[in-house]
Amino acid sequence: MFAGAREAAGTGRDEIPGQTVAQVLDGAVGRYGAGFAEVLSISRVWVNGEPAAQEDPVLDSDEVAVLPPVSGGAGSADPAGGAGAR
Repeated sequence: MFAGAREAAGTGRDEIPGQTVAQVLDGAVGRYGAGFAEVLSISRVWVNGEPAAQEDPVLDSDEVAVLPPVSGGAGSADPAGGAGAR
């Protein structure tokens, strides 16, 4: 989790079970509450560095990244950030 998602969750990384992206995100909302749900509603979600849809399957070894919009900086923004997803 990055930026506002990290702040809302109080952590940058967690393990949340689920068979689909939607199940993982629902589990995260259940764990972290309304503030996280609000950030999630404006965020992009990626799995293993690729854009993901709610119905996409998730394996135990997959990494689901919550990438909220950020402001500031210069140039074009790369949602993957080039630094590894969380």
